[in-house]
Amino acid sequence: MTPSQDRTGLAASGLKFGPEEGVFIGGRWVPSDQPLRVHFPYDGREIAVLSCATEHHVDLALAAARKASAEYRRWSAHRRADFLKAIARRLADRLADLATAVTLETGKPITEARIEAQRSVRIFEYAAGEAQRLCGEMIPLDALPGGENRLAFTLREPVGIVAAITPFNFPLALASHKVAPALAAGNAVVLKPAAQTPLSAVLLGRAVAEAGGPEGVFNLLAGPGSPIGQRLVSDSRVGMVTFTGSVDVGRAIRREAGLKRVTLELGANCAAIVEPDADLQLAATRCTWAAFAHSGQVCISLQRLFVHRDVFEELTRALVQKARDLVVGHPFDEATQISCLITRREAERVEEWIHRAVRGGARVLAGGQRRDSTVVPTILTDVRPDMEVCCREVFGPVVTVTPYDCLDEAIGLVNDSRYGLQAGVFTQDISRALAAASQIETGGVMINEAPMFRMDHMPYGGVKESGLGREGPHYAIEEMTERKIVTINLAGRAGGGRAQCP
Repeated sequence: MTPSQDRTGLAASGLKFGPEEGVFIGGRWVPSDQPLRVHFPYDGREIAVLSCATEHHVDLALAAARKASAEYRRWSAHRRADFLKAIARRLADRLADLATAVTLETGKPITEARIEAQRSVRIFEYAAGEAQRLCGEMIPLDALPGGENRLAFTLREPVGIVAAITPFNFPLALASHKVAPALAAGNAVVLKPAAQTPLSAVLLGRAVAEAGGPEGVFNLLAGPGSPIGQRLVSDSRVGMVTFTGSVDVGRAIRREAGLKRVTLELGANCAAIVEPDADLQLAATRCTWAAFAHSGQVCISLQRLFVHRDVFEELTRALVQKARDLVVGHPFDEATQISCLITRREAERVEEWIHRAVRGGARVLAGGQRRDSTVVPTILTDVRPDMEVCCREVFGPVVTVTPYDCLDEAIGLVNDSRYGLQAGVFTQDISRALAAASQIETGGVMINEAPMFRMDHMPYGGVKESGLGREGPHYAIEEMTERKIVTINLAGRAGGGRAQCP
């Protein structure tokens, strides 16, 4: 097969993955006798065979991380920053390979994969700056009686070993969001990527290995969540678990983690409100993007759209037209905007949820069809809150559109959810926007923007069943460090802390 005939892009890129890769421990690749097979989601073709981690590798990785942690925690802030910058440079040198790997393992359009690759570089660069800004605070002990002549300050110290467990949908960006702040804080890391998407993690491992950190400060265990993830979560050597994935797994991690620190970024069925004074063109454009980018396989995808009845028909027409204009195709075609889901089985599940909604009275305004592992962008109306497409996380290219009569009603509909990750409000009235922001029960509210908006340095996380803790380098570092207080009694024997004349 020639490069021009290879539509997966693997031959054309020259990108190669060896069977010895997949398990990176103590600064070297550790071959396994168990294979990890990686498939191209668009057509199911096998594209790589890596080494699969086992429970034995968990013990080796944690031992290596523990040894490295003892050295790395003593590194100066500028040295850690230089290490992170070196990783960022090596990632930047491989942007094309990173994008190719992301598309190969996820099936997302290559144009979206390029954005993810660039994000990973910026996350490491920003975390490098945060490493240099990591500091404690002064505590005024004399604010209370008995605190006179005392000095107090806090230190931020690494938790030791961070176990990072990441999902398939943003395999590089979300790994970067966990690995970069953990390293910036002075921790060692054991990364367990989703079994379907280990290729970009291997490239990240190569970059870390070349950047010159202590052997064992970064370890990679590619393989199934059970039993590898379970062993990581329950092991006493791990100081913190940071996880992005399903609610059920998040609950299990919370149970197994014991007294460890835990950050969980879980599910959502994000909503947006469109008020009658909104810029409808802006709302239609941003909501189309938020509903269908990466085939809706984003935690903060727009799933529920509530539109004021006065503009419902106009906005719905615009949404339908924009959805129909999206280019559905092969992920390596430059024109493709919508491609496949991670597996055919997931596409069949989404299709069945659509059919159940229709049987329950919903109407399909656009889409509704499936072709192999691809679901056409779908817009539903006349839905009920108890339908799966409303009350559960679809994780597919499906959005429901529902009219409302007043803002309080819309806010109530948004809050009628077990989740609370992000929401959007479109209005020109800043007072109403801020009122909505204060009443909506989510970790973030985007004004005149869809809920899928995220900048990598902002605090990101949810409430209710959407999880706990926050990501974004500065905020993740807070989660990944312990605060220690130091007090000094200045009232010494030579005069009660007052200066003495010679």
